[in-house]
Amino acid sequence: MNCYCGNTKAYKECCELFHLNKGKTKTAEQLMRSRYSAFVLANGDYLMHTHHFSSRPLKEKKAIVKWAKSVQWIKLEVLETTRGLEDDNEGTVTFNAYFYENKKIDVIHEKSAFIKEDRQWKYLGLSN
Repeated sequence: MNCYCGNTKAYKECCELFHLNKGKTKTAEQLMRSRYSAFVLANGDYLMHTHHFSSRPLKEKKAIVKWAKSVQWIKLEVLETTRGLEDDNEGTVTFNAYFYENKKIDVIHEKSAFIKEDRQWKYLGLSN
């Protein structure tokens, strides 16, 4: 089975590696993909740990996990990546995350901003 993030590798060879090493990814896109897989698995600890401290919603962890478990995740589509490479300090990833909720298919369309904190990629929030 392919990884939840849409890569052709198995989960154990893809996002699980990042889930086990606390999000030490080389690129912003790898972090975004691993965060999508964390939503699929309702891994709230990983989602909080990979969220930049300045915008981390600490009190919302339980609500995020509850919602992530309440929907059926369908697929992730990465539409565009700007910067966010190993030598960069910031970048954006535009994506569609499809899920099934309340008997209908819905999509999260987002351009996410990522920034390095202590040389490690973190999710900052929505990009302008």
